Amino acid sequence: MSLKLMLENTVRRYGKKTAIVLSDQRLSYADLDKDSNKVANALIKVGVNKGERVAMLLNNGPEFAIIYFGIVKIGAIAVLLDTNFRPDELASFLADSQCRVLVAENPALEPLVPVLDRFESIKHVIVLGAKGERQFQSYQEIMATGSGRRVSMELEPGDIAHITYSSGPSSQPRGIMMSHRCLVAETAIVAEAFQQTAQDIMMLYSLPLHHMFGLLAGLFVSVYKGSTTVIVSGTGLSLEHFLSTVEREKGTVFLGVPYIFALAVGMAEKEGIKHNLSSLRLCVSAGAPLPVDVVQRFKQFYGFDIFDFYGLSEAICLVTGQPVDGSGKLGSVGKVLPGWEVKIVDDNGQELPMNQSGEIIISGLMMTGYYHNPQATAGVIKNGWLYSGDIGRFDEAGYLFITGRKAKTIIVKGQNIYPEDIEMVLSRHPKVAGVRVTGTPDKLRGEVVRAVVTLKEGEVATEQEIKQFCLERLASYKVPRQVIFSNSLPKLVVGKVR
Repeated sequence: MSLKLMLENTVRRYGKKTAIVLSDQRLSYADLDKDSNKVANALIKVGVNKGERVAMLLNNGPEFAIIYFGIVKIGAIAVLLDTNFRPDELASFLADSQCRVLVAENPALEPLVPVLDRFESIKHVIVLGAKGERQFQSYQEIMATGSGRRVSMELEPGDIAHITYSSGPSSQPRGIMMSHRCLVAETAIVAEAFQQTAQDIMMLYSLPLHHMFGLLAGLFVSVYKGSTTVIVSGTGLSLEHFLSTVEREKGTVFLGVPYIFALAVGMAEKEGIKHNLSSLRLCVSAGAPLPVDVVQRFKQFYGFDIFDFYGLSEAICLVTGQPVDGSGKLGSVGKVLPGWEVKIVDDNGQELPMNQSGEIIISGLMMTGYYHNPQATAGVIKNGWLYSGDIGRFDEAGYLFITGRKAKTIIVKGQNIYPEDIEMVLSRHPKVAGVRVTGTPDKLRGEVVRAVVTLKEGEVATEQEIKQFCLERLASYKVPRQVIFSNSLPKLVVGKVR
């Protein structure tokens, strides 16, 4: 089945039902289908063919879903980009993906405008919001005047639906290609694991749709089952607004990273419980290690369990999960979901017995590969097994426990960060002689970025100066929270315990 057919099946059953809510905006499944047809026809009109790439630089909202489904309906490939990326980071991904069309919203588009001419592949730009000085096509005009007729396009299950970029260094982009077949199959698996129904109200908060946890476990699962997705804009600073929205919309399912659940605990400790959240039946955490004390305190204050799941983008989304009937084991990420096989292996690829830690490798639904990068693909997929870079162990009952990480990735508030990106930027600072970037444990955020910097002889710099230099060139969540000046650089420790 294709994503196009998945949406059309739901439209036939639940066309008049609300698909997406954002503040006062309510979009029905019928309108999601019609408006995505307008986008599809507009893309065809500007010459987008099956298999060509269309970049999406968008925040969460109904427009994200409309544009995404419009792209995949014509067999084009959506390239999912983070609006937090700075122009240099975006340039790397745009150059790698060779997109024909860029769909972006202001203000995320504005910093890119001066350098757009560098990307010869981009023939057309569609903008949400003010068009600015350049005569880009207006998304609002497409909605007002475009054709909503259904697009006839032959799609194969193995066709690529989208590309999302991994946490690898932006100097060596790794575009994860995902097929319609794997996305729909994984959506069905996750929907079953969540015990999702058409009556559920899915709450999406501080979980970007350009990440697979938000896109598949949130939006796709809701579309597959005919549920309603409520999108709440903002970050942890507006947690109060989110909780009041859960109460107003009677949300039943909440997906979040551990950072958000930790914030909720902190708010309850300081202010008590101010909202009626009794409609919630399921709280799911993924994307980073979930501290046991957060689970316990969340249950103490709110009365709900948090069900921890594990996955990675190369494996489409989620691979293991706690049983949502509450029978799981605290501290584990649950059991292997249907459709997957997971092993723990040593450095030679030999399977290890239970209760011995080794690298987690996965077989089943997975990415088609890294976009035009067979060497990188071969480095992680070996004999049909995906090598995750994570360290874990199985207990006697089949529960998986994550015990460390083999890869150099830093995880801050659920965001994967590759140290080399930050080191490369800081190495260009005129006063910096050398830099080593690592993650250091943080009770609230999971980890924070720490940069140890050596300065050139005779130079003087401040921590704020180094941070500002990074902020101008990197997504804000990549900026080091700690900057330490030293006469020498520490050795890099790999396989650090989470």
